[in-house]
This record gives sequence, structure tokens and C-alpha cells, in this order.
Amino acid sequence: MLAYLTHNDCLLHETPAGHPERSERLEFLNARLNAIGILSDCARYDANLVEIEDISSVHDPRYVDALCNAVPTEGLVRIDADTSLGPNSLNAARRCAGAIVDALGMVLAGHHNKAFCAVRPPGHHAESVIGMGFCLFNSVAVAAAKALHTVERVAILDFDVHHGNGTVEIFKDDPRVLVCSSFQYPFYPYRYQEIDAPNIVNTPLPAGTSGRDFRVAIEREWVSAVESHNPDLIFVSAGFDGHRDDPIGQFELELDDYAWITELLCSLATDTSNGRLISILEGGYDLEALAASVETHLHGLLANH
Repeated sequence: MLAYLTHNDCLLHETPAGHPERSERLEFLNARLNAIGILSDCARYDANLVEIEDISSVHDPRYVDALCNAVPTEGLVRIDADTSLGPNSLNAARRCAGAIVDALGMVLAGHHNKAFCAVRPPGHHAESVIGMGFCLFNSVAVAAAKALHTVERVAILDFDVHHGNGTVEIFKDDPRVLVCSSFQYPFYPYRYQEIDAPNIVNTPLPAGTSGRDFRVAIEREWVSAVESHNPDLIFVSAGFDGHRDDPIGQFELELDDYAWITELLCSLATDTSNGRLISILEGGYDLEALAASVETHLHGLLANH
């Protein structure tokens, strides 16, 4: 059975009025998934708070301490132009990392071979010494680093419309971790998008990219890299802001494209990691498109669990 991890603390992370990364993303998503009944086919779990030591395995402890000390008693503190810290934001971010670390434990113990973490704020832009782009802690990086205490190699596959710069920065010098990231280019965050490292596969795509061109690029650049790396475990940074209705990106992806990439990643997991795959929500800011895309993703995970 597919594990589905979330927590109500993730709803409490505050952002400014009109901000695209808002609590309604998760509220609408969970309501939609409950209404259609798909969650009855999943094993549902409330995420634990991740340990600060686990966060500090990929983030400079000075950054972690500074963020913890910056939590306001009221109002918002700006981390950067797009990223804010409110009274409940730290707990929300710790639940995000806690969800994927919990999923890791379940998968490694054999209780589930696939999991999806429905959490916010996203994490893949957070670098080792800085939060940015709506992200405070890099949740997928925290879990990948923890996984390496048990397994030899992992892959992180990121199909958000934005580049997973934080994940790339954290693991660019660690050959045990393959990072594949597809993204609109040129586009935010303009960091680590042209890095040349044997364990980094950047897949830049122009604005207006169609589903067909997206599929061709992913199949051309990711499949052989994953097969060659032969990971013991696959993590997915699942961003749905490449949907044609998303207000931030300029890709033209549709639900069939998310069904396709979910099937492809599950097939790669079957071939390399004994089917073990853990997915975590990153971007996606149109409520209807996000909910429909995640539903499509979950159907694919359930069909291959």
C-alpha cells in the first residue's frame, strides 16, 4: 500500500497576502483527494518533527541556528524577497522534512515500497547555507543524506518547473547521489544551472516546452543516467508548476505528461531500486491544476506499488 504522509502543521506556515505558496494549496489538495476517495487506498500518516541534527547534516548549523532564532512571536520575518518566516513556519518546515524521513524509515523497513509526502513549504531551493524561493529546509536532501547511512547510492529526480538548485548545491560533490533536475531556462533561481559534475544531470528547457518535448528530453537524459548510477533508493521532488495552467511557469504540460513521468520513474525504480521510491511535493500554484496533477501522480504510484 502507498504511504501518504502529511500534517496539519504544514497549513500553519504563514506567507504574505497574495503569495502563491499559501496554505490553501494543501487544504484544497487534501480536500480533493478525500472527496474522490483515493486516500482510502493509501496508508495515511501524520508526519513527525524531524530532528534538528538531521537538518544540520545538509545545512550549515549556523544557518539552522539563525533560522531557529529568527522565528517571530507574531508577524513575518523576510528570509529573502520571496520567502518568509512566521511563528509557525519552523514547525511546518520540520514536519516537511519529518514526513520524508518517516517515509524513508517505512520504505527501508519494508512496510511500504512507495510513499508520497503532501507537505509545504517546498524545499528544493534551500541550499546548505541559505533559504530561498519559498524554501527553508531542503527536505529531500535531509532524507537522502540520512538514507546514505543505510544504502550506498540514491537518486533524486526533480521535475519542477524551477531548477532544484539547493539539492544540486548540497550534493554536487557527492558521487553517491545522482541529481537529475528538469526546469525552465532561463528562469529563477539562476543558480547551479550550468554546473558540470558527473552526478548532476541538468535538463534545461525553454519557456513554452510541450509535453512531447519534455518527454523526449527526460527519456534522453535521465534514463541512462539512473540506470548507470543504479540507486538503491529513488527520491522524487515532484513539482507540478509545469502544468499549462500554472500562474508562475511557462511550460505546457498536461495531466498525461505527469502520468507518463510517474510511470517512467516507477519503472526506473523497479529496474534499479527494488521498486523503492519516495516522492515529495514541491511546486504547483494553481489549486485545480495542482490537485488534479497530484491525483494523477498518486494513481501512477498506486498502480506500481
